[in-house]
Order: sequence, then C-alpha cells, then structure tokens
Amino acid sequence: MAAAGEDVEFSPMDWVRNQTKKVLETGTTEGIEILGSPIVLLTLRGARTGKLRYTPVMRVAQGGSYAVVASKGGAPEHPTWYYNIKAHPELSLQDGTANRKYLAREVEGAERAEWWGRAVAAYPPYAEYQEKTDRQIPVFVLDPR
Repeated sequence: MAAAGEDVEFSPMDWVRNQTKKVLETGTTEGIEILGSPIVLLTLRGARTGKLRYTPVMRVAQGGSYAVVASKGGAPEHPTWYYNIKAHPELSLQDGTANRKYLAREVEGAERAEWWGRAVAAYPPYAEYQEKTDRQIPVFVLDPR
C-alpha cells in the first residue's frame, strides 16, 4: 500500500479503476472476479513516473508464490504493467485481506510451462489469448520476500 502522502495513480480504464476501488473500499479481494475468476491486487511502481499503481490480475497461486500473466487479452503488445514490474520487481500483492511484499521474476522454459499450465487452469481464456498473438505471453512468478 501507499505510504502517507505518496502519490497513487488509478487506471484510466473504468473497469480496472472500479475493481481497484472496490478492493480498497472493502479491504478484501474476496468475491471480486474478472469474468468469473478470482483476482488479487498488485501495487506496483510506475516505470517512468515512480507513482504507485494498482493492478487487479487473475489469482494464480501455488505454495505461497503467485504467477501474473501479461496477456493483455492476446494483444500484440505487453500491458503497461509488464514494464512496471520489469523496472521495479518489488511489489505488494493483496489476496483476500492479506497484503504482503513479493519479488517478481519473469520465468522461461520448464518453469514457465509449469506456471502457464496453472494459469490456464485458473483462467482458461489465457490459452485463447496466446493463440491470438505472435508474442509469447510473459509470466512472472512472485516469491514472498
């Protein structure tokens, strides 16, 4: 979460901003979904601005770590938050009422395949998104700090 007086910027996209505000107002991600799948809320630092930004993503968890998938619905380019994580891999993740710090790392090879399988199981449209784009959709694993 933001420190007192720290600049936080909300998404310009209505549905993202509305989901974020709902989490912040209720204090939990429980019961908040994207297309029927549960979410977690990331608090990231902007790559260019340094401002804190909130990003709701699908909940993909295993053994205390999480995966976040930079799908952007299968668009040809990465979502903006991909670059934020690359520039500032230390972030916070809220799952339910628990908010903890994590360190993100982009995964490749067998580890990516393993997490990709978990992600598709949690949110099947990811498979369709990969078919729509020529880029390999990046997967980050977030390990607790």
